[in-house]
Amino acid sequence: MELQVLITAFMTLFVIIDPIGLAPLFVAITQGQTARHRRAIGLRAVLIAFGILTIFGLFGDHVLTFVGISMPAFRIAGGLLLFLTALEMLFEKRTKRREEHAQHPEHQPVEDPSVFPLATPLLAGPGAITSMILLIDQANGIAGILLMLGVLVAVLLVCLAFFALSGAMERVFGATGINVVTRLMGMLLAALSVQFVADGIKDMFFLG
Repeated sequence: MELQVLITAFMTLFVIIDPIGLAPLFVAITQGQTARHRRAIGLRAVLIAFGILTIFGLFGDHVLTFVGISMPAFRIAGGLLLFLTALEMLFEKRTKRREEHAQHPEHQPVEDPSVFPLATPLLAGPGAITSMILLIDQANGIAGILLMLGVLVAVLLVCLAFFALSGAMERVFGATGINVVTRLMGMLLAALSVQFVADGIKDMFFLG
């Protein structure tokens, strides 16, 4: 598998999961917890998210086949979904939605928020699930699938590192810095989503 493909996969998952944008929300969700407890919560959330994304990545294609949806069609739909996510990031709607997950009393477990809202929907949300299905579908053979899962592990490890450094990052970047980075990643995601749609159209109408 070409290095460019792995880099593109990494950037796709990195932009979708958005570790930088999650860092201040992780602080809010785990407010009042000790550093050790925060690390435990972050680790559990990452492991659960890995399980969810791996299952959907490996078996999502079979589910689509069972219900009669072709992969090119799903690639186009997935690209459109990712484009909507990019628009939300550019216009700060995604941040507001995440803050609602973090702050709404009914959605914030007092003891352990690692499953909800951290693992899902913040880490393993619809965009990340769609991306894993598309990326593993593009992988060649078992080796390619394992490399894609390795890319997922790398992104989740970055998330874990940002969780560990979230308090310091919040002080360094501030709200304005986080907003700037999130919008830049939204622009990148928009371009990647257009590429997904273009690939789907090519497979459906020219290679199908």
